[in-house]
Amino acid sequence: MSNFLSFLRVLLVPPVAYCIAVEFPYSRLWAAGLIVVAIISDVLDGYLARKLHQVSELGKVIDPLADKIAAITVTLVLAWTGDMPVWFVALVVLRDVLILFGGIYIQKKKNIVVQSNWLGKLAVAVLTLYVFLTVLSMESLEGIRQVTMVFCSVLLVASFVVYVQRIFVGRKVSA
Repeated sequence: MSNFLSFLRVLLVPPVAYCIAVEFPYSRLWAAGLIVVAIISDVLDGYLARKLHQVSELGKVIDPLADKIAAITVTLVLAWTGDMPVWFVALVVLRDVLILFGGIYIQKKKNIVVQSNWLGKLAVAVLTLYVFLTVLSMESLEGIRQVTMVFCSVLLVASFVVYVQRIFVGRKVSA
């Protein structure tokens, strides 16, 4: 069940991207609503995996991969529409691609699946909030959106440093 919810998040990416890229009545509200559904499925995924003892090696891969697919796709679309700075999207994409390849490297070399760390989870949560605020595009929330972008940037870099330490410097790999 929990892996199904991760797959569901991946399936929600194209409709979210479409609602952002194509203007139609309430398109941004539809996108925001689908993002909320994705957030709920992500929370339920982790909760159910632990509660039903369904934590698996496959789930440890699918869940963060679903997050990366969503983050990269949606931020690229938001950059394409001019709603998000290109430098920020480059930071998101570069971090996620490097973490993905680092995870593949460590899996092949040591047969270990590198799990997310709390800083990485916080970075993804703040990224999701920033994306949500950007999609809503409400003038009254612009100050909060800008602060969220800066905070997210710091968290993305800090969490990347933690991943690099865990993968290449030999710190604890599964936390």
